[in-house]
Amino acid sequence: MEIQLDNNWRLQPIKGATGQTYMGIRASEKVFIKRNTSPLLAALSKEGIAPKMVWTKRTANGDVLTAQEWLDGRLLKAEEIGKRNDVVDVLYHLHHSHMLKEMLKKIGGEIYTPDRMLADYERQLPQELKKNSYLAKVINYLYDYLPEYPVQNYAAVHGDVNHRNWLVSNNYLYLVDWDSVMVADPAVDLGMILGHYVPQSGWNKWLLAYGSLPSDSTMARIYWYVLFSFLQEILRHHQTADRRAMNTEILQMKRVFDY
Repeated sequence: MEIQLDNNWRLQPIKGATGQTYMGIRASEKVFIKRNTSPLLAALSKEGIAPKMVWTKRTANGDVLTAQEWLDGRLLKAEEIGKRNDVVDVLYHLHHSHMLKEMLKKIGGEIYTPDRMLADYERQLPQELKKNSYLAKVINYLYDYLPEYPVQNYAAVHGDVNHRNWLVSNNYLYLVDWDSVMVADPAVDLGMILGHYVPQSGWNKWLLAYGSLPSDSTMARIYWYVLFSFLQEILRHHQTADRRAMNTEILQMKRVFDY
């Protein structure tokens, strides 16, 4: 169903999305619209990390609609993520932007420590996953080896850098879908990339390209967030009843964590 907006804008839900994203149409104009996305989006757009923002509007029921330029492009394939230097560049830019971090804190961006992330995760777990003995071992391991990293070194972190959220258009790469943005250890994003898209033998090389020295302490942090990223994806696939994808994640995690 299309939603009529003022100034002759029509909102057409995007097929396959979660009901929060639309194509905005007015005459020959098209924009990408999302409902109630992060207020940080304007700054991310200005930094060139996210597509250009066009306008924001508040609807009668209090929702905020944010319009970005409509880009003819494509999402990255899983096999591309670990091979592209621009993925490294975008993440480095995001994680080293003091302005984005301070702005996110000012607009109420949550600070997520590893113990908080793990506790929040456990609260969401359905009984079926709680009873899985292998997942229980992973969770216990994560509690036993919580990484130590100074909170003052936390950064603006995307929080969900899977291949579905990388858009390439005219050879320019953007990160999209900022609903999970937070102030946290940059290893949150690095762990997802390395665990899912880079062979373990290539982790050191990838981190060096990112600008991080792969010391023992750094690798221990990364490893923690690699495992946590698998747990998050397992839960996400369970919530969407995609058991095949969920089991694939578990098998992939067993290649990294075989206890």
